[in-house]
Amino acid sequence: MARTYSIYEAKARFSEVIREVREGETVTVSYRGKPVAEIHAIQQSDTPTLADRIDLLERRGALVRSTRPRRDFKKVADRPGALARFLAERGE
Repeated sequence: MARTYSIYEAKARFSEVIREVREGETVTVSYRGKPVAEIHAIQQSDTPTLADRIDLLERRGALVRSTRPRRDFKKVADRPGALARFLAERGE
């Protein structure tokens, strides 16, 4: 069961909050009664892939995938060494 603490309580009971997180709980911190942050354990197993992170953000509602078809990028320069020429012009 996820617990909710006010910012004041979370500061005063920081060790308890960390213990709960280490035990696998997700702790919510609120400000004036509204949730503003979640504290959860860092996944130690495998580093999540980009697709995993995108799926997580989508589930949380922080990301909405585009409904438009994906287009390929157009080449900006056909000649190799465009970056080197650009930096040389700038004197870098």
